[in-house]
Amino acid sequence: MTTTAVDEMSSLDDEGRPGESAEPARRFGAGRAYALLLVITGALGILAAAVITLDKEELLTNPNYHPACSLNPVVSCTDVMKSWQAGVFGFPNPLAGLVTFGCVVGIGMGLLAGARYARWYWIGLNTGTLLGTAFCTWLMIQALYDINALCLWCCLTWAVTIAMFWYTTVHNIKHGILRVPAGVRSAVVEFHWVVPVLWYALIGLLILTNWWSFWTS
Repeated sequence: MTTTAVDEMSSLDDEGRPGESAEPARRFGAGRAYALLLVITGALGILAAAVITLDKEELLTNPNYHPACSLNPVVSCTDVMKSWQAGVFGFPNPLAGLVTFGCVVGIGMGLLAGARYARWYWIGLNTGTLLGTAFCTWLMIQALYDINALCLWCCLTWAVTIAMFWYTTVHNIKHGILRVPAGVRSAVVEFHWVVPVLWYALIGLLILTNWWSFWTS
């Protein structure tokens, strides 16, 4: 994949010309590919959050309830849902996901309809996805090394949040919303696929090594 793939996620300046850097006062749109990425990842996030919320509600009313995603001692949504980390803000984490992923879908649908957002809006989206990624990373560490169990729906949430954050960052760097040296910009645009591939590979490696004896037994 080269710059062409990222160019499909191009933004428009106020004259509607793709691929041009814009001043902060201008509004930025985005191409169809990036907009669809937000809609699809946001929808998957909503799906994961909704399933976890329903299972959590059922588990609260019936302690003997066995979620369908509890497959074995490692892939055990039950253990994750019963942990204190599953409600770190004082309410089930998926409720926050329903709201935030819904916002992402709304932004993506707006872009598909031709919406253009101010620079501060794009930076806000980048910051929000960064915070979401940081939270998912913390939850992943907790799942691996404290709870010692995985939830498949949580893993889906981690994956889509990482994709949202990274490709929002790529979009913002490419079109000058986030200002970086020209060499960094060229590297990010040309090799945008490297970071998510390595990121997902690292997560897979951590999961594999943490339960190596289980997988190989």
